[in-house]
Amino acid sequence: MTAPPHPARRRLFALFTVPLVAAGLTLIALHPAGAATGTTLAAYPNPGVVTGDTRVHDPSVTKTPAGTYLLAATGNNLPLKTSTDRTAWRNAGVVWPGGAPWTTAYTAGGAALWAPDISYRNGRYYLYYSASTFGSQRSAIFLATSPTGASGSWTNQGLVIDSSTAVDYNAIDPNLVVDAAGQWWLTFGSFWSGIKLIRLDPATGRRSTTDPAVRSLASRPSANGAVEAPVVYRHGGAYYLFVSFDACCRGAASTYRVMVGRSASITGPYTDRNGTALTAGGGTQVLAGHGAIHGPGHQAVIADTDGDVLVYHYYADSGASFLGINRLGWDSAGWPYVY
Repeated sequence: MTAPPHPARRRLFALFTVPLVAAGLTLIALHPAGAATGTTLAAYPNPGVVTGDTRVHDPSVTKTPAGTYLLAATGNNLPLKTSTDRTAWRNAGVVWPGGAPWTTAYTAGGAALWAPDISYRNGRYYLYYSASTFGSQRSAIFLATSPTGASGSWTNQGLVIDSSTAVDYNAIDPNLVVDAAGQWWLTFGSFWSGIKLIRLDPATGRRSTTDPAVRSLASRPSANGAVEAPVVYRHGGAYYLFVSFDACCRGAASTYRVMVGRSASITGPYTDRNGTALTAGGGTQVLAGHGAIHGPGHQAVIADTDGDVLVYHYYADSGASFLGINRLGWDSAGWPYVY
């Protein structure tokens, strides 16, 4: 099989080679029903105001028991940021100050780790993250846990799943989701045959030994497989699969956009607003580039005291990547929109 282009190939460029730019962002009108399917763009709001250390790529955010926020992102040894109010952010070190040598078989010795997913459950923090190299299907997802979430407090819990040319998926971009029955699942996937789902053992956070099936949730066979960064979020009795379509990591030329499908079951099938299955390339657009906001994507969704929140990265005109945060609403038909 010929490997499709791997979107993570420019992640480090986006993170570290473009200087910081000033951001003064103004809201614009949003169609209350959200965006249409396909490539049609709606009018979207700019990211809400954030300040401080807002240079990020592939952000994931969780709320702490104290009511503050902890963010993890792609970068060397997994950068951390904190905020007390979801607006002002500061650097908080890295997950692995001494490095993560158990990942280097997948990173060719490099320190860059990708697309972490952070959450707080059962009295501790869980962090799923990816290890790979540009263009390679030899990838892995690992788990770490911490009682505090602080830099250097994390314990390696080992490999969850990996991939190679022996399978038709790529094991990056993890996201932990717990269903209505309390069962733990992990979504993941990038290009190749698309987005996958595996069952986890809640006692360990690792892959279930009694149900090892790899289930398919979404794919884009007619678009070179360009779907990744899955997040499943439960709302109103349904499960919503958020994904990113198209090209990440090209600076201001990025075409990333946030899409969604819905299912009554966490295992699918997921369909878009028009009834097209996400396994057949379907997806309803939630957010896309507009004005000076380029390639918004690699989204996360969290519930907060003021409602549901969409977290993502985007590129400025300079090509630098920044943290984007917007409120997430739901229209009368139960479909999400940003505002």
